[in-house]
Amino acid sequence: MNARDSGSVEDLAARLRPGFTLGVAAAAFQIEGSLTADGRGPSGWDAFYEKPGAIVDGGSPAVACDHYNRADEDIALMQELGVDSYRFSLSWPRIQPGGKGAVNQRGLDFYDRLIDKLLAAGISPMATLYHWDTPLELEHAGGWMNRDTAERFAVYCEAAAERFGDRVEYWVTMNEPVSVTVQGYALGVHAPGRELLFDSLPAAHHQLLGHGMAVRALRSAGVKGQIGVSNMHSPVEPASNSLADRLMTQALDLILNRIYADAILLGQYPKPPLPMKPWFRSLGTVHDGDLELISQPLDFYGLNYYYPVKVAAGPGPAEIPTGRSPEMSKVPFHLAAYQEYETTGFGWPVAPEYLALLLREMKDRYGEALPPVYITEGGASFPEPGHVDGPVQDTNRITYLAEHIGHALTATGPGGIAEDVDLRGYYVWTLLDNFEWAAGYSQRFGLIHVDFETQERTPKDSFYWYRALGRARHHHRHI
Repeated sequence: MNARDSGSVEDLAARLRPGFTLGVAAAAFQIEGSLTADGRGPSGWDAFYEKPGAIVDGGSPAVACDHYNRADEDIALMQELGVDSYRFSLSWPRIQPGGKGAVNQRGLDFYDRLIDKLLAAGISPMATLYHWDTPLELEHAGGWMNRDTAERFAVYCEAAAERFGDRVEYWVTMNEPVSVTVQGYALGVHAPGRELLFDSLPAAHHQLLGHGMAVRALRSAGVKGQIGVSNMHSPVEPASNSLADRLMTQALDLILNRIYADAILLGQYPKPPLPMKPWFRSLGTVHDGDLELISQPLDFYGLNYYYPVKVAAGPGPAEIPTGRSPEMSKVPFHLAAYQEYETTGFGWPVAPEYLALLLREMKDRYGEALPPVYITEGGASFPEPGHVDGPVQDTNRITYLAEHIGHALTATGPGGIAEDVDLRGYYVWTLLDNFEWAAGYSQRFGLIHVDFETQERTPKDSFYWYRALGRARHHHRHI
């Protein structure tokens, strides 16, 4: 299949509704490098990556994609790609080193220029206020286990709203609070590397509180853009029909999905199955007014979808989707494999139909409370060489994106299983191969290949396919 003129591009483009956003997403810590430049303070991830064994192959984010110095080149590539929108994150420790006190003008200036250049290139900015880089001083004081971090976050959000509120079209308060809680505070595979298991749940509540405070700060600053949140959602199902498997699936559904979306969209925490009630007791430290703050109305809800999860009762292997966690073998359930699906470089099942099921599930659970939806991340890593002489033939990524976008459009189109969901756009993860958290440089998700020795950017075939999709859509508009 030739990526650039494949029939599937025409077919897919014809099904894109007018105004449907085709975007790309990225995160500050994964691409910027320049960790000490222009007054940036350290984050929890700066300390975590230095721990021996924390990052695959000892990969360092100190340079990453050098985006801090190459933003112009990257915006030019996005312009060539022809995307409608770029979802990026503001680095909290770059804007407010230490997480308190004066804001760093040079940090604000970097994003000021970035936003202006995006707008000049005809690309709509979607700014994420928190994508995992907690200022290190706040992490030392307990991080998201500490309620004060939410208060600090709100102050930083006010500064960002004040500076960029006139030009940012979409605001995402937080990215994947579920991942921070589970990977960072429960299982220890991400920063800050804590292994609290179920006792990590205050980190979930305090991030949600931070989200609520951010919404309030943005609204009171009178920002022009729309306000939402991004969370990763994984449809969960039992490995068998046994009562034990079904109960464990219900519990994991709460941990991965419902704690976050129920609080944000319904203003309440879900009730755990009776036998698991003690697991969730640490969510009980909720003050009066917290849930009202968390559940303020949003303009959109961002879904990050990567894979479904199959749950089996009883302890099992220490494997989790992002690596190995010895802590995982201490919990009374484990993740079972999907034998029927091909997998990505990360070993994740390629299961686009579950994105359609997820959209249906969200509408069933939240009904009128579900705002318009953007898929704020979707994409895949595949094994690719470090050095290339021309475009990478990543047909597997093209197929992945075509199927996921296709399933989402079919599900939300006329007669689809989720036709009552107002799906507004899809953001590909990610623009550039980057520092993939604990996986270091071992997982390449980019539409653009990055040679980390030379910093040379080489668009992959998927880049040209995505460009063709955007162009074909405009062609259909004008017929």
